[in-house]
Amino acid sequence: MAAAAAAFLSFHPHSNSSRCRASSSRESFSKPSSSATAARSLSLIPPRMGPLFWPWEKVKVGPLSVSPMGFGTWAWGNQLLWGYQEEMDSVLQETFNLAIKSGITLFDTADSYGTGRLSGQSERLLGRFIREYQGSSKVRENIVIATKFAAYPWRLTSGQFVRACEYSLLISTLCTYSHINNNLKKSSLERLELEKIGIGQLHWSTAKYAPLQELALWDGLVAMYEKGLVRGVGVSNYGPKQLIKIHDYLKSRGVPLCSAQVQFSLLSMGEEQIELKEVCDSLGIKIISYSPLGLGMLTGKYTASKLPRGPRALLFRQILPGLDPLLSSLKDIAERRGRTMSQVAINWCIRKGTIPIPGVKTVEQAKDNLGSLGWRLNSDEMFVLESAAKKSSTRMIQNVFQTR
Repeated sequence: MAAAAAAFLSFHPHSNSSRCRASSSRESFSKPSSSATAARSLSLIPPRMGPLFWPWEKVKVGPLSVSPMGFGTWAWGNQLLWGYQEEMDSVLQETFNLAIKSGITLFDTADSYGTGRLSGQSERLLGRFIREYQGSSKVRENIVIATKFAAYPWRLTSGQFVRACEYSLLISTLCTYSHINNNLKKSSLERLELEKIGIGQLHWSTAKYAPLQELALWDGLVAMYEKGLVRGVGVSNYGPKQLIKIHDYLKSRGVPLCSAQVQFSLLSMGEEQIELKEVCDSLGIKIISYSPLGLGMLTGKYTASKLPRGPRALLFRQILPGLDPLLSSLKDIAERRGRTMSQVAINWCIRKGTIPIPGVKTVEQAKDNLGSLGWRLNSDEMFVLESAAKKSSTRMIQNVFQTR
């Protein structure tokens, strides 16, 4: 913990080992002596009300304890949307190492992440980075991989879904063994089944177009859990109604549903997001917020005349012109706080009781995202941001796989 504190505080733009910026005198921390070590500094930090904000503190997700923010790896292997090239791998590994040293323990991925021949590249890279990490084995053991299994049309049975989990387990979590290769026989898989994925997630619901397949995939989640392949199960892109259905089904099978990963940000605010949060709170399900920065629209880096390259430009051109109230409020609060717009937007997600998983491709992005921790927006700032979001005439387009 002391090492994580030292790493985080060494580059945190507005923190040091003696003081954390707060929104009022009531939120200020007492100042330890300048000669105190990082561990001593941590011991002097008094308990605080509200969500946890330091990366080395933990948030409960079912049976797991994870950092209050994770990092997403959708871009790792995605050439079409994010411009991935294999020569970026060394930078990605440096970014991963920084995250681990700073106390981040949750990494989100999917068996479908990666385009063309690079399908599954995100999981492969995570597995390699975990294996090659130079820190202690205990640090590696605390890493929680949350991976999503695609509801492909050929995955029609629970057994096929379990096999997908076993393969992801092989190329990500189990890559701590140097002799593993892509030609591994089943007997080796059986030797290594004691290792577990942190959270096994159903990537999307097929209820709208293949309801019979949906039940088979639910049974697949049950089988993964019962076989000990995952420590917890979750879903992604489920709306409140379908979420209640799968929660009740899994509960009847003795399997707790620990997480729901959805698009959750100031850019996607609406009645359904509020309803989903209420349902999750009532059922003890933790929300994992993907796209907390709206694919980059909330970073302040883009305007209608300055668009990103690739397919994102089409979406940005459609949405950005209506975001003036929200972007203006984000910028105002960021400037008064000495933060970036990204940090304010991510902190809002944390203050709402969710675990945001902003994507990272560079060390600079990781450092910026880490600046979302160690402080909190006050109630007035939350109100201003949410009011501005409601005044904005455009919203983030809902994921095509999102259900009600």
